[in-house]
Amino acid sequence: MTSVFGGLSTDKYDRYYTDKVLVQRIWHYVRPFRSQLFIVFTCLLLVAALYASFPVLVSEGVDEIALSGDQKVLVRLMVFIAVAGVSIWLLSYVRFGMFNKLIGDVVLEMRNDAFKASVFHDLGFYDEHISGKIISRVTSDTHEFGQTMRLIGDILNQMAVVVVLIVVLFRIEWRLACLQLVLSPVLFLLVKGWRKIARRVTRQGARAMANVNSAIQEAITGITIAKNFRQEGYIYGEFDEVNQESYRINFRRGLVLSTVFPVLHGLVGVGVAIMLYAGGRVAGIGLISAGAWYLFVSTVDRFWFPIMQLAAFWSQFQAGLAAAERVFALIDTESAVHQKGNDYDELLSAEIVFQNVRFAYEENQDVLDDFNLRIDTGQSVALVGHTGAGKSSLLKLLSRFYEFQDGSILVDGRDIRSLNLQAYRRQIGIVSQSPFLFSGTLADNIRYASPDSNDNDILYVAHTIGSGEWLSDLPHGIYTDVGERGSKLSLGQRQLVALSRVLLQDPLLFLLDEATASIDPFTESQIQEALDLIMDNRTSILIAHRLSTVQSSDLIIVMNKGRIIESGSHNDLMVLSGHYSDLYNTYFRHQSFEYIEDLN
Repeated sequence: MTSVFGGLSTDKYDRYYTDKVLVQRIWHYVRPFRSQLFIVFTCLLLVAALYASFPVLVSEGVDEIALSGDQKVLVRLMVFIAVAGVSIWLLSYVRFGMFNKLIGDVVLEMRNDAFKASVFHDLGFYDEHISGKIISRVTSDTHEFGQTMRLIGDILNQMAVVVVLIVVLFRIEWRLACLQLVLSPVLFLLVKGWRKIARRVTRQGARAMANVNSAIQEAITGITIAKNFRQEGYIYGEFDEVNQESYRINFRRGLVLSTVFPVLHGLVGVGVAIMLYAGGRVAGIGLISAGAWYLFVSTVDRFWFPIMQLAAFWSQFQAGLAAAERVFALIDTESAVHQKGNDYDELLSAEIVFQNVRFAYEENQDVLDDFNLRIDTGQSVALVGHTGAGKSSLLKLLSRFYEFQDGSILVDGRDIRSLNLQAYRRQIGIVSQSPFLFSGTLADNIRYASPDSNDNDILYVAHTIGSGEWLSDLPHGIYTDVGERGSKLSLGQRQLVALSRVLLQDPLLFLLDEATASIDPFTESQIQEALDLIMDNRTSILIAHRLSTVQSSDLIIVMNKGRIIESGSHNDLMVLSGHYSDLYNTYFRHQSFEYIEDLN
């Protein structure tokens, strides 16, 4: 079994909860629906009493007919059974309907909490953990938990029948009732011994399914790249490998869990044989009536079936607890970004100061070490440097997507750790290197940062960029469907949408990680126009890949291995003939007017 399960590692945020803690957490979700639960439980008891009454009344009827020969007893039994059957149907309808709604409400709240936790986790969480596995916890595991709750309702119903029958049997003949119970401790000990292995195999099965979901999510997301390089067969092979692993693990899981039934059937068979023999001897010597013996014989299945179901339920219950455990682990994961305060006051300026900041994604691998930088209000700063210099890390720290280990970052003279995250981020406009667009219209995507804006506001903003000429290439203007992830638009158009979004937001601070892909000169001029509009009288920090962006900035910061090695204007830095000059000749010179003139 170790060889089968060995390839399934846990996620770093996984936690292990005791059954008691898990039940307490689950009760937290059920507690708001106590009144519905009371009605369900009342119906359950009434149904159990009616079910248990069938053999009791038949037993008494047999005795009465045997003694008196009165055939009217059969009519009364028939009427009672008919009325009881209709009553059971009505009570069961109410119970199942209300209980299913209760389960739906509980799963809804749990799934909402899991999704909310996922949304509010910091970006470092998503850098470290695969999104497909997170999706599996929010969807598959909450569904598994809901299925377990439905099973609990069925088991409680059958156990209620057992309790009622035991009370009746003890009133008739306590010695046979004790005999009926003699195997119960053996069965419960067996079920208890199955608990740990049931939890383990169900937990591994859930992880295997999470791997399948992750493989599907990654394959569908990267299908364009796969087709570009004709790797459909490769990604199918990867999926088939993960799917086969899931098949082997879940097959082993089913095999392990199903072995409990043959053992239980054997024990129940022994119990039935003992009950038939003992009951027959007792009835034969006249200690109990034939009806009472019939009652004991007829209740053997009614008594032992729920006990056997309990074993099956225990396996399923462990599956439900394992699913709940994975969901609660996701909910309970602590954010790596720690706030020291919750100040909602708006920033009055965007003066930025980095003071002795140290930051590392992983321990002992510093990206920034004793980093210092001051950016004045309204100043535009271009960050340049080779990959890995720490440019993107600066923007991520300033956006509070990651936590720095030492030092401080001040905005408007206040430590950003003292500011309410949501209020602070509303005052930041961010455009990433590969702008992400949601499925829907272009207008929906521009409105994303300012939900209260109307279409006239969006049209006004869109027309401030190149008089809105970029909209003429779109079939329906701002109502054009952008497709999944903006697939129906070019990269340049996606950048213009993202910049329009920031213009509509009107933030105090603008952060840009410029795309490196080549775009046509007309679109580039429109993008530069949008950037000029955004940067006007606004503090801006830009990771620059275009010469036009670099030259239009008030200050150029040259970074290397997490440190500032040069700073100044374009002309000043070129005079130094240092690192910036090398970068210019490598990355920027081919974009210059002089270089184009030389080619001509």
